Amino acid sequence: MQRVDLAIIGGGLVGASLALALQGEAKVRGWRISLIEPFAPGEGYQPSYDARSTALSYGTRLIYQRLGLWPAISERAEPIRQIHVSDRGRFAAARLSAQDEGVPALGYVVENAWLGQCLWQALDPQVVSWRTPVQVTRLDAQEHGYRLTLDDESSLACDLAILADGGRSGLREQLSIGVSHKPYGQSALIANISPQDDHQGQAFERFTAEGPMAMLPLADQRCALVWTRSTADAERLLRLDEAGFLAELQQAFGYRLGALRQVGARHLYPLALTAAEEQVRAHLVVLGNAAHSLHPIAGQGYNLSLRDTLALAETLQASSAPLGDLATLQAYLQRQRVDQQLTVGFSDQVTRLFSSGEPLLAAGRGLGLLGLDLLPPAKRWFARQAMGLGTRVER
Repeated sequence: MQRVDLAIIGGGLVGASLALALQGEAKVRGWRISLIEPFAPGEGYQPSYDARSTALSYGTRLIYQRLGLWPAISERAEPIRQIHVSDRGRFAAARLSAQDEGVPALGYVVENAWLGQCLWQALDPQVVSWRTPVQVTRLDAQEHGYRLTLDDESSLACDLAILADGGRSGLREQLSIGVSHKPYGQSALIANISPQDDHQGQAFERFTAEGPMAMLPLADQRCALVWTRSTADAERLLRLDEAGFLAELQQAFGYRLGALRQVGARHLYPLALTAAEEQVRAHLVVLGNAAHSLHPIAGQGYNLSLRDTLALAETLQASSAPLGDLATLQAYLQRQRVDQQLTVGFSDQVTRLFSSGEPLLAAGRGLGLLGLDLLPPAKRWFARQAMGLGTRVER
């Protein structure tokens, strides 16, 4: 049975980012890292109109700069220079701008396929080895680590197992790690849109009585739509023909980008706030969506996971204890606890406030947006949250 120092279960964006963050220290210490992924990485980036995208905060750009990856990512990263927040049917609106915050962009929108390609190409095969396409079917705790059983009938032992296999992690359930689950009764409809007008780096957060929507700037003058509706209504929208769908979207969004001319493939995702009740055990860390999964409208999920990833890498690098040492892993979790609590709370409260059709809350939203636009301290705090910087000022 092969033995490695770290086994990262899930070679997606979070797992690959952790491997990248650790590979420099791994060279020094002789750590062997195995990335285990059921879907083999692509043979090369293939542009697609329908490619799914991720909103990266400015704080995430700073992390990838530290890891030396930002020059590659930036080739197809569309900057968000302004965010326009509005409530349909109400006059009040808030506008955030990168210029006001003294940063080149409030965030960026990047196709997942491009981000993955940049990550995979940056990994050093002398330190990070791929096991793909294989899946871990069983995870058993041992005295000094974990034994992984793979679906190709092989097995692997490790000192530290990283569970980064997504929000529907079967291994998390197998290990009897409890999960808190708060369904929103909504689904997110995801699609790419071609508007008539140039988006000019603007992102739109639009709140309606039926649910919030986001329209984010993409490369090639497309926009990424995240439209939250009740699950039944989202399913109805999914079934509409292109003309009918664009007509309803136009009515809800308005003409800030002119006529909406084309929609790509539409995908539907049920929404809930989930959190693992344990994120660390001896020789085990739960990371990414397996640890916490947020509503997409605030755009915080992946950015929080990447901050967790960097904090874990730095904690492991600073420790002289053996890999998998429980005290070290608990120190990582303690370091990230406040960030996780604030980010999850911010995302959840924004979602619940702006998804409500209750008249008093709707009126309060309008006053809140007006106050946000008029009060610089409140506006700056909101912008810092959106940029993934919290109360810190970073340039």
